[in-house]
Amino acid sequence: MTGPPPAVAAVRRAVRHALAGLAPGDLVLVACSGGADSLALAGATAFAAPRMGLRAGGVTVDHGLQPGSAERAAAVAATLRDLGLDPADHVAVRVGAEGGPEGAARTARYTALEAAARRHGAAAVLLGHTRDDQAETVLLRLARGSGARSLAGMPAASGRYLRPLLGLPRAQVHTACADMGLTPWSDPHNADFAYARSRVRHAALPALEEALGPGIAESLARTADLLRDDADALEEWADRAEAEARADGPGLDAAALARLPRAVRTRLLRRAAVAAGCPAGALGAVHVAGLDRLVTAWRGQAHVDLPGGRRGRRAGGRVLIDAPAPEPEG
Repeated sequence: MTGPPPAVAAVRRAVRHALAGLAPGDLVLVACSGGADSLALAGATAFAAPRMGLRAGGVTVDHGLQPGSAERAAAVAATLRDLGLDPADHVAVRVGAEGGPEGAARTARYTALEAAARRHGAAAVLLGHTRDDQAETVLLRLARGSGARSLAGMPAASGRYLRPLLGLPRAQVHTACADMGLTPWSDPHNADFAYARSRVRHAALPALEEALGPGIAESLARTADLLRDDADALEEWADRAEAEARADGPGLDAAALARLPRAVRTRLLRRAAVAAGCPAGALGAVHVAGLDRLVTAWRGQAHVDLPGGRRGRRAGGRVLIDAPAPEPEG
């Protein structure tokens, strides 16, 4: 008896591994754009999930950014149904402007996926990111000067979201898609150099491969795995230190913070800022560094301005983050 082609077997194996923790009867939804990665994921899930006692459905999101997008979304949903996925939704979203075109589209997409998961009671949503996507993410964040948590890239599991293909190269997943007899749609945005990820995919990574030799994507993905372990350990340390720093008053005790390594201390300061209302996406390293100087270089300086109209200050040996006092009337 002949088994499936090697690439198909690899994708199915990755899906089975990702779904191993679910209970019989659970519903999983595949987020499918119609591209080769997510189509291969949909095909493998349609095969593997029923054999594991799971129900499998799919959802495709129409961002409305290109002519004919509604028709393409309907065609993708039809393909999902042909694979045996049920439900097979196609959802139209309105993409805003906040966060740039890529960020705004991502926000709209995840909002739609979360709504679909709640509507159908899905235990998991599967995303088609590959090892190459992980490498691109790490390189993009490296260019922004991000810290260890950000450079750790995309996790294989985050809440209900699972990324079964994160350990597989894109070429292997595309081969699996072809071997399954599926015809993907090629999004022109993926080759549009107006988008940073496209420039990384088609220019930066090939240039690194040419200069340093093959295996760059694998190395970047492996770096993300190592940094994720480090970041998890530091977060656990910060969890333990937070209780002491918050004891005996509002805000954080500056003396307790000063005894911590900077990597742990700045995590606590960032957490405090976000908890006080600073938008996480706008809170940058320069803001956290300003808060850190309230601990390590305290000279009676004035407050530190933070995103969201918040201010960090030091008073009574504590680091406090609050909203500025309203201006007096008249």
